[in-house]
Amino acid sequence: MYDCLAPTGEIRIAVAVGPTKSALWTRIPDGGTDPEGVTVDLARRIGEITGRPVRLVQLESSARIIETANDDIWDLSFTPVDADRRAVVDFGPAYHIGESSYLVRAASPYVKAGDLHRDGTVILGVAGTATIRSAERASAGAQVVAIPTLSEAIARFQTGEGDALALGRLGLDELVVTLPDTRITEGNFHVAETAVAVQKGRPDQLAAAKTLVDAMKTDGTVAASFHRHGMANAVIPTG
Repeated sequence: MYDCLAPTGEIRIAVAVGPTKSALWTRIPDGGTDPEGVTVDLARRIGEITGRPVRLVQLESSARIIETANDDIWDLSFTPVDADRRAVVDFGPAYHIGESSYLVRAASPYVKAGDLHRDGTVILGVAGTATIRSAERASAGAQVVAIPTLSEAIARFQTGEGDALALGRLGLDELVVTLPDTRITEGNFHVAETAVAVQKGRPDQLAAAKTLVDAMKTDGTVAASFHRHGMANAVIPTG
């Protein structure tokens, strides 16, 4: 049943590569060439289950994954779910439920995520992501600035171009350790599932992807991966 996932002879799995790790993001370690992270672990396990070779397609963000859904460069991927994306790809089972909040400077007056949703604040985020779209909806008067890549967004936050950086909580948990004099705002402005995705209108691929994710949730692959990458508190949906 897995031949449909490998029309070129290998399963091409798109992963988002950036400077932090989360349920979505992977990171290339210092001195390395290959990304590490939860979705990489899932991709490798998919190769083991299916017996097909797997090739990672490294892209800059989940937005870029969605943008290339019809470009025939990947067969399967993983991204956060929202209504805009459902119009472009078909989603299978979720393997994570997470929230998004903000990274701010330690001396910032903003304590709760909602404190930033006011006139005069500047919120930075990655263009085209579910997180930045939610930040735009949540923040009535704030200026939300969409930046092409997470690396650039972090750099611009560090140079003082924004009051906050919007990102998923797992990614923030790692960033706050590596960026001095920062903290995470309390609460969240966005809660979403992250799930397996395939090109729209391909029921055989969707069924195969569902079988794979269900198997990896059942056999402990998903939980073990989150633990391995320091995200033991990640919420894995049971359904």
